[in-house]
Amino acid sequence: MTTGTRWLDSEQQVAWRAYLLGTARLMAKLDDDLRQFGLGINDYEILVRLSEAPDRRLRMAELADRLHQSRSRLTHTVGRLEAADLVRRTSCKSDKRGVWAELTDAGFTLLEQAAPSHVAGVREHLVDLASPEDFAAVGRVFDAVSENIGQR
Repeated sequence: MTTGTRWLDSEQQVAWRAYLLGTARLMAKLDDDLRQFGLGINDYEILVRLSEAPDRRLRMAELADRLHQSRSRLTHTVGRLEAADLVRRTSCKSDKRGVWAELTDAGFTLLEQAAPSHVAGVREHLVDLASPEDFAAVGRVFDAVSENIGQR
């Protein structure tokens, strides 16, 4: 073992492994719950981000950045959502290279149907398991993680 390495102590190792397993199980459960609506967790997040944007649309590059997805993966996923008439792509008139992803009315309706179930799952399987203080701490930790990694 390298002498300069700051190894995790046993408590940190337990917490790290709990995070890994818990995150994997939570995301799988939330994804599975959304399947009744014909969506996966990544599809749902695309619909949410578009629903929150002005005119329910974002440039594909900006959407990829917000979701922390590769542009090729996002293009593939949006293509599936477009085939289902949940999202449409249009050219950006001011920049011929730019492409908008727009939430269709059908996509917004499906999001409205899926959201109550999804939020109930997030509450049941995460939010309600923690005290308000612990949940706020999780938010602070991951804000710090995002800020730290985003700076590199």
